[in-house]
Amino acid sequence: MAHQPWQRVSTPQALVKAGKRTWEKFLHTQKLYRPATHQRRLEIFARADQFTSTPGVIAARSLLASTLAVMLRTLNQQLAVYRERIEALFAQHPDHDVFGSLPGIGPKLGPRLLAELGSDRNRFDSAQSLQCFAGTAPVTIQSGQITKRMMRRACHRGLRAAVHLWSNSSRHACPWAQAYYQAHRVKGKSHACALRCLAQRWLKILWKMWPTKTPYDADLHARNQQKHGSWVLKLEPTAVCKTV
Repeated sequence: MAHQPWQRVSTPQALVKAGKRTWEKFLHTQKLYRPATHQRRLEIFARADQFTSTPGVIAARSLLASTLAVMLRTLNQQLAVYRERIEALFAQHPDHDVFGSLPGIGPKLGPRLLAELGSDRNRFDSAQSLQCFAGTAPVTIQSGQITKRMMRRACHRGLRAAVHLWSNSSRHACPWAQAYYQAHRVKGKSHACALRCLAQRWLKILWKMWPTKTPYDADLHARNQQKHGSWVLKLEPTAVCKTV
């Protein structure tokens, strides 16, 4: 008699019987291997036969697992279609060269940052207004002789998330960005706070580029740093971004 799809799913006993080498191969093949969780996963696999239930429950859960797997495959296929469409539209967008030239932006962050920022160039009358909108500009609170600077929470959270990811990614493409980030870390700032400081700097650069539709020029930025005597150059003498 032919087996139903849910009856062909490996049972906990079959998982235990597969053995350690098969488990490790599965984790690596499916890109699920993580040093921090590897040993814990193997321990769970070794005790899989302890999690058995009645045959009816096992059959029902096996059918649910195979159903979800089919749904995930379909979802992945549709996500691939969305990614292709987004990349195609981004390539045709008039601001593609501006956002695509930003160091560390990548094929996913570029369209996301562009979509969050929009196309209305009269929306922000200064770099500071853009920084406040994106949530990178801190809020200053003063009471008597006490002054505190706190994270700005009243902002566009979608743009803040995109800028946060961009500033983190830029550290791997720009020596000056990494030096700037590291300088704030040395001062005792957290990872997130140091990234906001770096994002604050990047948004000032983007605000200069965006209205004039000027792509990012690493050499020009380096010359401007030298012209104004930027303290970042003292940390990283060869602080020029790599081309992306």
